[in-house]
Amino acid sequence: MTLDATLAQIDSSLDAALDRLAGLLRIPSISTDPAHAADCDAAADWLVADLQSLGARAQKRATPGRPMVVGHIDGPEAATGPHLLFYGHYDVQPVDPPDLWHTDPFAPEIQDTPHGKVIRARGASDDKGQLMTFVEACRAYKDVNGSLPCRITFFFEGEEESGSPSLIPFLRDNADELSADLALICDTSMVAPGVPSIASQLRGMLKDEFTIEGPAIDLHSGHYGGPALNPLREISRIIASFHDETGRVAVEGFYEGVHEVPDNLLRQWENCGFDEHEYLSSVGMTRPHGEAGYSTLVQQWARPTLEINGLWGGYQGAGTKTVIPSEAHCKLTCRLVGDMDPDALRARIRKHVEDRLSPDAKITWNQDLDGSPAAVMNTGRPEFEAARQALSDEWDREAVFTGMGGSIPVAGFFKDILGLDAMLIGFAQEDDAIHSPNEKYNVTSFHKGIRSWARVLDALAK
Repeated sequence: MTLDATLAQIDSSLDAALDRLAGLLRIPSISTDPAHAADCDAAADWLVADLQSLGARAQKRATPGRPMVVGHIDGPEAATGPHLLFYGHYDVQPVDPPDLWHTDPFAPEIQDTPHGKVIRARGASDDKGQLMTFVEACRAYKDVNGSLPCRITFFFEGEEESGSPSLIPFLRDNADELSADLALICDTSMVAPGVPSIASQLRGMLKDEFTIEGPAIDLHSGHYGGPALNPLREISRIIASFHDETGRVAVEGFYEGVHEVPDNLLRQWENCGFDEHEYLSSVGMTRPHGEAGYSTLVQQWARPTLEINGLWGGYQGAGTKTVIPSEAHCKLTCRLVGDMDPDALRARIRKHVEDRLSPDAKITWNQDLDGSPAAVMNTGRPEFEAARQALSDEWDREAVFTGMGGSIPVAGFFKDILGLDAMLIGFAQEDDAIHSPNEKYNVTSFHKGIRSWARVLDALAK
């Protein structure tokens, strides 16, 4: 069978695929650091050459920041399968602090660990290793069959780790070229070791920041302690009003657009292999502290949050200084689910704060922060069930539709700008240390990830 031959080709060429991945990992494509701009260019050039080796019409495309890579490859004549847009990013996080790395972060090594072989390098998991699982699946499929099973557009970004400032303008300017039937995104993880996962919903994000001003200057607490409004006490009182005693957000209208998880999806989540004890104990907690009445997974994937990310004011130096500060500051974020509207929610949160201000307290808001809605995938499309079955066949374990606690804005951008549903499939593990020292990617994740994509491509083409 064609698929069997493709899988055999993947198995026999794994060492060569790992060598190619190592070549990409050696390039320190840190997008946030201007000193590595040339390295980002080099990574884009490497990917263009690799796609061209598959027969793709590939180019490096300039942006005001780091370049994009776009490649097109046709399927066989008279192919009836979907046109797929595959997205990944080639830029990586900085390596700081470098002294915590046990090896050179840009000299990839295959290492034996108690949990099997890993490839150790910055970007091994996020996202070069994941990106290359798809490229290698395409390579094997084409080597065996002479062509890919359907038309594919490759789209690789170089600024994902630095906020994607060029992404939206590029999508808008090139919408016709990037249009397809379905988007595939690989920047995700498995819900548990050995459990293949398709992310079906991503939480959105709202950011805000405010400053409360009180006295015109910092005051001596002996002269003004008592009569003076203390901005730190003021901001603490307001922040305490954000949640009730059950962990529910107490901002009026906060839960507008939130939906309960369907029973069939809850059943998948309950049997997905998630280890709540390990999840909590790994960061020193003994119990969940979120919204009462919801499991840890539901809190993480399907409930909105309002979190205080930064709080400061007053004297920060050694010892004490008997001062009443003139200002206090707060940074907050909300994770959004369902149909929550970030703009409407921002207005509700600001009203909640301003309605509770004391006389003589003045407030200013940061006007430069953004928000993005949640992304909920249309899992009713037949392609999603076909991909789920393909993953189940490869991993010999039922694949599950999962949620994600974090945000991958590109999925929402594909929907809003290109009108594309996105399917998010990744093979990272929770212990891959992405964004941290000693990042790794399991060789099994890489190998079975390639095999998984070959199966998914074959299933989608049919």
